Amino acid sequence: MASAGSTAAASAGTAVSVTRFRLRTLLFAPSFFLHAHRTIVQIRKADGFVAGAVLRDAHFAFWTLTLWRDDAAMRTYATSGAHRRAMPRLAEWADEASVAHWRQAGARLPDWTEAARRLRAEGRPLPLRHPAPSHANHGFAAPATTRGMRI
Repeated sequence: MASAGSTAAASAGTAVSVTRFRLRTLLFAPSFFLHAHRTIVQIRKADGFVAGAVLRDAHFAFWTLTLWRDDAAMRTYATSGAHRRAMPRLAEWADEASVAHWRQAGARLPDWTEAARRLRAEGRPLPLRHPAPSHANHGFAAPATTRGMRI
């Protein structure tokens, strides 16, 4: 039987995740794209995945925006399969990387402007081996929203 707390959490809307990272050199692009393809295949099959989008931005930066039934579904995806295998590589590939999570009412994917605002305000930088000076303070420009696709 679900507790009152878990019932309230489940009815509190959907879980949103936004990530942004920048490849520090194009030398990592082939490996990155291979792992990105595998994670997209995984996410499309993930239990609790509602909607998502990816965006290629200027200066080798990439964004992901995903919507989940709940936090548990998002965590299960993030800690398993292709995503789990790709994440340790990010520390070497990227010189900027951040993530933010929040809950929202409804099952509509936020727009990229809102995602960027939330990432700046609430995001946390991920640990990297070669961080750029702008990494810790989210010193990135708003994303160009013309180079994306739905997942």
